[in-house]
Amino acid sequence: MADILHRVGITASSKNVYDALATRGGLAGWWTANTQGDSQVGGVLKFRFSAEGREIGGFDMKVLELRAGERVGWEVVEGPPEWMGTKITFDLKQEGDYCIVLFKHTGWREPVEFMHHCSTKWAIFLMSLKALVETGRGAPSPDDVQISNWH
Repeated sequence: MADILHRVGITASSKNVYDALATRGGLAGWWTANTQGDSQVGGVLKFRFSAEGREIGGFDMKVLELRAGERVGWEVVEGPPEWMGTKITFDLKQEGDYCIVLFKHTGWREPVEFMHHCSTKWAIFLMSLKALVETGRGAPSPDDVQISNWH
């Protein structure tokens, strides 16, 4: 198994970062504008991505865990085969003026080329999360940085 791991410091409270991770409106502000579904534990969030005016894919995540100011956890229940059954967690801790986000996308069966792409995109979207919480404006899909012919 292989994992994607990132650490990002956001100048904000853990509560503000948690709100951007645990609510549909927050998620739509940094990951993809097309965010739908139920953001409560046991619910399923549906994330759809687009580029150049057309949908290019998406993921459905079952919400496994919500601990205010501390943790958000999901399991991929619909999406590309490489993502199926993988888990995504955001662990938060306050260190002075920074909320440290420890991001994990775990359970990849093998480090295929798509995993390399997703690692870069996760980094870009985590920077979008940082921008959203610090400035009020993120860069969710379709306004995210395009990194290749896979978008």
